[in-house]
Amino acid sequence: MEAQEKELTISHLFDAGIDRVFQAWTDPEKLKHWYAPDRCLIEYKSIEVKEGGRFHYCIQHPLHGKNWVIGTYIEIVPPSKIVFTMQFSNENGEEINNMADKQLATWPQEIITTVTFESLGNQTKALIHETVSEDKAKTTGAYRGWIQMFDKLNQQLARL
Repeated sequence: MEAQEKELTISHLFDAGIDRVFQAWTDPEKLKHWYAPDRCLIEYKSIEVKEGGRFHYCIQHPLHGKNWVIGTYIEIVPPSKIVFTMQFSNENGEEINNMADKQLATWPQEIITTVTFESLGNQTKALIHETVSEDKAKTTGAYRGWIQMFDKLNQQLARL
């Protein structure tokens, strides 16, 4: 990514306490209900939410097909911070070389996502930072996807 490009940062206010929000990010059963944009399905082949733990999932979009992702949890500090990597992969969990794929060539080979949580009484402010161009995220729909997932999580938290 070029030095002048702004990296993606999104903040969102959830209508639930910090412990419930953090649990929704770290409980695989809860993740599978909200961690995919609208009209998309998520399938986890594996997920181990702990420092050094890995995940492998597929998000299936009705128009764009399947996108496989692998990653590693770098840091988990309950209930205030989660840091993880993401890389595009194939169904077998083997990393894809982004430069060899026309659609992925402008994305970083590895994205680092940092999520911090701040308690604001009965609400929780989440701040997402990703090592990807904000402009690229907005033009490809990745930014909108995060907003849709946050809305789904708010709905899930309201039902619990």
